[in-house]
Amino acid sequence: MATQDYAASVQGVAIRVTRLDAAGNLLTGAGDSYTTSAFLRTSFTPEYEEGDEIVEKSADGTVCVSYKAPDTLKRITMEIAICDPDPELTALMSGGLLLRKNFGSFASPDNKSIGWAAPAVGDDPAGNGVAVEVWSFAVKDGKRASTLPYFYWVFPYVKLRQSGDRVIENGLLANTFEGYGLGNIEFNAGLDGRWEYPIATERPYAYARTDWAPQGLKGFYRWFDESTKSVNNKARTSGVATLTTSSAHGYEVGQSVTISGVDAALNGTYTITAVPTPTTFRYSKAGDDIASAAVSPVGSAVRARGYLAVSDFDSQGSTDTYNVPGSDTYNPDEAIDFIIASTEDPTA
Repeated sequence: MATQDYAASVQGVAIRVTRLDAAGNLLTGAGDSYTTSAFLRTSFTPEYEEGDEIVEKSADGTVCVSYKAPDTLKRITMEIAICDPDPELTALMSGGLLLRKNFGSFASPDNKSIGWAAPAVGDDPAGNGVAVEVWSFAVKDGKRASTLPYFYWVFPYVKLRQSGDRVIENGLLANTFEGYGLGNIEFNAGLDGRWEYPIATERPYAYARTDWAPQGLKGFYRWFDESTKSVNNKARTSGVATLTTSSAHGYEVGQSVTISGVDAALNGTYTITAVPTPTTFRYSKAGDDIASAAVSPVGSAVRARGYLAVSDFDSQGSTDTYNVPGSDTYNPDEAIDFIIASTEDPTA
């Protein structure tokens, strides 16, 4: 694509909402980023501050001075409408408490989000705000563009709250959120490094064409960028390879990693099966045992960019107070406590 192809933005593909800390950094905890295609619309309107107008007249009533200062962009207003009363996305965008129920047992819990409680009276429902990313199809000549087939929209700092009447009737319950957006340079390249223009995030919104969109996902996910680490030790025991990195790798079970320059018997692309320490990880690789030995010169482990679905996250045990951003008692030095676990015995 030597120059732009004049594609149109048609239909929404997915939306990703990520919690921010007080400084605007993207949070990466288990319950901090939610992705879904189940949204009705995302709309935004640039809001301008009108410039002062100065008009002075002569004694005879004619205009002698006329000046109009330029209008300036001060923020955007934003509305997001979702398809159902999604408790997880609602808690992420407009505060409150997530209600979880164990469908398993105490020994083998199977927790699901089944409800939501509104913020307390007097709380700021938006807390520290969220980053919102939206993908839409790029359509050219009646079909999806063959090159860079998506538009990628970035709203790096948004504060939202529920809006509109909530009516339970013979029809769909409206689920809309509205608020405002500003720039946030701390968004940087995003959770998974896919936003290629970090400096543009100092603006309230930006968009660019891209070759990827998170299709078919709904729920909380942990997102990660490509990461390369030096490997300085190798071993294989009973078909399980163990590699040691020169520094903490940050890898997790389930992530894909490509090994090179370590050992012909261990090189290749594999799925991490265990992370015993911050500097070691394991994967399955059949073959004879290899005694622990230094790798010299060092090899490399390249974690692919990707995501992991969050199967569960902690339900804090608060009984009367919760450490939620926006509340009067919020303490940023402590873990966010926004989940209530059911008191029901799942085996009863």
